[in-house]
Amino acid sequence: MKKVIIILSGGLDSCVAAGYARTEGYKLHSLFFDYGQKPLENEKNAAKEISKFLNAKFEVINLEWMKNLKSGLMSGNIPKVKFSDLDDREKATQSASRVWVPARNLVFCSIAAGFAESENAEAIFTGFDKEEAETFPDNSRDFVKNFNDLLNFAVLQEKKPKIIAPLIDMNKDEIVKLGEKINAPMHLSYSCYSGADNSNIHCGECESCLRRKRSFKLANVKDMTKYLK
Repeated sequence: MKKVIIILSGGLDSCVAAGYARTEGYKLHSLFFDYGQKPLENEKNAAKEISKFLNAKFEVINLEWMKNLKSGLMSGNIPKVKFSDLDDREKATQSASRVWVPARNLVFCSIAAGFAESENAEAIFTGFDKEEAETFPDNSRDFVKNFNDLLNFAVLQEKKPKIIAPLIDMNKDEIVKLGEKINAPMHLSYSCYSGADNSNIHCGECESCLRRKRSFKLANVKDMTKYLK
């Protein structure tokens, strides 16, 4: 069976991307990164349960040094937003900058590439998507292309692994529709930036929660997520 490495945050997007990889017949090895994020236990538990559902090998990668980087995801300084802010480019960019983790996806993809070469995996699957690429450049098509070009110099195996981002042209509601179609375990995913109480309850006020709420509503799919607000 063909093998792939999954960068699995436990969130909605990576959950659907992992589910998609499974439907394509791949054997999955999911990597979850502990970099000091506040919702660590919630995300880790979600990633572990998603991996179990998809019959994927689950592994936690500890990145202790990243805990010293400045980001709202580590400090807990998470901005509250309104639904009207989501499509306001300036406000969305400001909100994104508060939770930006320097070079995070570059680090994650590089580590995943090492696993891919070591295990002779064909690809690295990520949950990068169109909606988040608007404010997070390391979710964009350009990032994927340039990283895949870099892999030509970074790995020695003849058939180079590459990043596959099956959601790269999708907004969140389209991702939910795909997840529903392929029976991805979206009910197990965790998307909240603020959730540090080790439960699966979402705050309902951070940007990630609002995007999740909106996506299920637009997709006309029942949202099993529990929100505080």
